[in-house]
Amino acid sequence: MRKFMYSLAVLVLADSGSSTAQTLFTYGDHAVSKQEFLRAFNKNNTQKSITEKSYRDYLELYVRFKLKVQAAYDMHLDTLAAQRTELQNFRNQVADSYINDNETMKKLVDEAFERSQHDIHLAHILIRLAKNASPADTVIAYKKAMAAYGELKAGKPFGEVAAAYSDDTTARRNHGDAGYITVFTLPYDLENLAYGTGPGKFSKIYRGNSGYHIFKNLDERKDPGKVRVAQILFAFPPGISESGRAAIKARADSVEELLRAGGSFGELAKKFSADNISYQNNGELAAFGVGKYDRSFEDAAFSLKKDGDLSSPVETVYGYHILKRLGRLYEPAVATKPEMDAMKQLVLADSRADLAKKLLVQKILAETGFKKNTVADSDFGILTDSALRNHPLPSLDGVDNKTVLFTFPGKSVTMSDWYTYIRMARNVPSLSSGKTYQEIEDQYIQTVAMEYYRNHLEKYNPAFAAQLDEFREGNMLFEIMQREIWKKASDDSAGLHKYFDANKNKYWWDASADAIVFTCNSEGSASRVREKIQDSTARWKKMLDASDGSMQADSGRFLLTQLPMAEQKGFQQGSFTSFVTNQPDNTVTFAYIVKVYNERTPRNFMEARGLVTNDYQTYLEDQWITALKKKYPVSIQEPVLKSLPKK
Repeated sequence: MRKFMYSLAVLVLADSGSSTAQTLFTYGDHAVSKQEFLRAFNKNNTQKSITEKSYRDYLELYVRFKLKVQAAYDMHLDTLAAQRTELQNFRNQVADSYINDNETMKKLVDEAFERSQHDIHLAHILIRLAKNASPADTVIAYKKAMAAYGELKAGKPFGEVAAAYSDDTTARRNHGDAGYITVFTLPYDLENLAYGTGPGKFSKIYRGNSGYHIFKNLDERKDPGKVRVAQILFAFPPGISESGRAAIKARADSVEELLRAGGSFGELAKKFSADNISYQNNGELAAFGVGKYDRSFEDAAFSLKKDGDLSSPVETVYGYHILKRLGRLYEPAVATKPEMDAMKQLVLADSRADLAKKLLVQKILAETGFKKNTVADSDFGILTDSALRNHPLPSLDGVDNKTVLFTFPGKSVTMSDWYTYIRMARNVPSLSSGKTYQEIEDQYIQTVAMEYYRNHLEKYNPAFAAQLDEFREGNMLFEIMQREIWKKASDDSAGLHKYFDANKNKYWWDASADAIVFTCNSEGSASRVREKIQDSTARWKKMLDASDGSMQADSGRFLLTQLPMAEQKGFQQGSFTSFVTNQPDNTVTFAYIVKVYNERTPRNFMEARGLVTNDYQTYLEDQWITALKKKYPVSIQEPVLKSLPKK
């Protein structure tokens, strides 16, 4: 704990980084810039008013820090195995927080919030096409999409074109009307297409994962927020006939009558609802917005005017639903921090987060000097196909295991590395299933790039490099202080006695008392302890051993100011102090006064040892700093010091 606290304290003293700006001071051959000093000062400063004295006081601390760290470097303490291990562990802990594209993420979150404020009534034409379709099938689908687009351009109503051309099985019935959508309803690329199409307009042809898409923005509205409902579902079995539908509708109508006559919605949901999840919870569904369920279901839910209102049976492809409104939640119109934090989590869980990652990878590839070597597409495809199918690799001219695919500074990735990745990816469907060779290669480049960037992050991210330097030097400072000051002081008994003898007049007892100080986990426990020891204080040690941690106690001589005090002004021998409640754990402390010393008396060595050790450490440190200043002469540039900003 001492090491951690000391390292934490020195971290705010140091701030590394080279600068061509004005030099504030030098020590030996080393220089510290005005900017570096100011960064360190501003991290540690708590004063509202900054004066030249503030800077001079801090400058002495900073000079001492730099001298100690330089001494540690000269002793090569940074090469110790323990130092390297701790630095690597710290690096692993904080690196990920620097590997991000905050600017892109902020844009995505802001965009998602803006889109959440309004919905689009969307119509849709889909020309289906498999992602890995053959060129011939692609041409056929594209011609069909172009034919539909041509009719739209000629002025034919969108609904008629959708009914004639769309491969969506519902298009003939609903004329392509997809209902309202909002942010996160569609995959991000299709959401962009929808929100990029103005009211009353239709989009250009877009090739997505499922085929070619044409959207029309029928109209827009302010987002209605979310609604909470309970439902009773009367489900349609597969292949149901019209007479079967009528019978289910009649049953739903009968249940509606029971509800409107005062029947319990929860009880009737448990008895009649075919929704195997919600019926166990009185039919209650999680709050939802537009684009979550069937349009007729959503329209009915959002049309309920007040909590407790019931709908008549609503027909969907799943059956008939009776809905009861439980509540409404409205989207906040102001981008508050809690709202934006929640929106960010939704963005991170959505496919759009991949965009931020892709942009970051592009930035990394450009920044790190990534270079891709040329391997013929045909050769690459043949070799990749063989590796994916676990077939023997064919021998091709000019391509072997050592052929370089791409490079980063100091790192080459070969065909052998690619085969290793492919053999792994073929057993992980998310890495290979349904993906083209180019997509798998891009995925591999992304993986290698992120790993390379992470391993060389300090080269490309100055803030990360500075934090590593701070941690490294904080650890080194602790190590050299342990060697040069703390251990020497604690081990040097003769030196401690000599220092005490030379400075006896520093170590006195002011008003004090021999006392036993108790800390209990509650006031009741404290009362019981006090009652038990009133007759015999000698039993306190046995009570401590049997307390299982509910009581702590310590005896010794204490300054009166160190004893627990509430409103008590004096202390009497053989008395108890009042209870003092400690925050934030609500433990209770009190003391039993054995003997009171009102007169000022000198301390002997054992009584003063802790104070002597601290003072002796300071004495040794001052001697050490004097020696370091001789080894690394310090020169302060007074004009630069005087130019530091005041306020």
